Amino acid sequence: MRVLHAAKFYPPVRGGMETVVRDLAEGTAADWDVSVVAAHEARGTVIERRHGVRVVRASSWGDSHSVPICPSLPFHLWRSASDCVVLHEPNPLAGSALFLRTPSKRLVVWHHSDLVRPSWAPHTYGKLQAALYRRADCVIVSSPNLADASPLVQQARRVAIVPFGIPLARYRRTDPATRAAVEAIGRTIPGPRILFVGRLVYYKGLHVLIDAMASCRGTLMIAGDGPLEADLRRQVAARGLTDRVVFLGHVSDADLPSHYQAADVFVLPSIAKTEAFGVVQLEAMAAGRAVVSTNLPTGVPWVNQDGVSGLVVPPGDADALATALNRLIDDDVLRQRLSRNAASRADVVFSLESMIGRFKHVVETIVRAPEQLESGLVRATAS
Repeated sequence: MRVLHAAKFYPPVRGGMETVVRDLAEGTAADWDVSVVAAHEARGTVIERRHGVRVVRASSWGDSHSVPICPSLPFHLWRSASDCVVLHEPNPLAGSALFLRTPSKRLVVWHHSDLVRPSWAPHTYGKLQAALYRRADCVIVSSPNLADASPLVQQARRVAIVPFGIPLARYRRTDPATRAAVEAIGRTIPGPRILFVGRLVYYKGLHVLIDAMASCRGTLMIAGDGPLEADLRRQVAARGLTDRVVFLGHVSDADLPSHYQAADVFVLPSIAKTEAFGVVQLEAMAAGRAVVSTNLPTGVPWVNQDGVSGLVVPPGDADALATALNRLIDDDVLRQRLSRNAASRADVVFSLESMIGRFKHVVETIVRAPEQLESGLVRATAS
């Protein structure tokens, strides 16, 4: 079976959507003929084979409002004959091309998040998106919360819930190198240690987290880089927190497990629905760490369930965030119970194998047995 993924970018470009597309493509390449068409980050089209997947990176001439300018990308999509196209949204360039012409009888849309910026986008490309979602044989989302809250997903004829999954064992490594790295972090960064992992961008709510640290015990470790780093450093200095907030910069995938294991608590203080899921929560939970996250109208509070795997607070509320962090830091029994529950929930719902298996079932049903598709919602059993 030939399956084509229409992506915005593809690894080694970093990003949550990019990682999911790679995992789905490589995870099905042994059974399907899998191709990916995405934007290149530079001029010149590159066609290559990576881990059994044919990858086309269309020449880019820059970007406009975070949308890559790739005049040749639609033609690469249209020339890629397939049994099913999987469009990863939001993706205005590929979505527009597939609206005009879909090179397959079957179309699946994987809705990663609602389109928020720029402010005019939902009123322009959003209308075209709605038509695509109505046309699609199925729309896939990562959580029931997102399925219920997204106006776009509400346009779909059929919705499948396929939670994101990660290689859980990676974050539970206990090899000598990982243990040594954990011990080194413990020696250099005083505890209790609170960890944030992610891009330093507006919707992550780091400015709220820094305000919360003014009344929170412990040291905040910020793993990541991004355009707001200079502003956040100035905020830390202005709040007199330079000895309790550590900017680690970009931490490689190989080094992330030791940072999760060295932390006492993980925090995701996101403030906007651009944060549709929070895969970093899965990584922390896999490592057996309780999570403090926010009650966004997305999958974030479904992944980290309040009182089960961590604590959930209102977005943008620094006082509530500080209270939750202090509660976990001060209450060893509560923190350990939530940490055990977090690891168990990751095992049951968020393994990489589970995500790939559910995705394969949806696509194979659509291509090979469309008569079995329900006229309403198709929901996987995910608690």
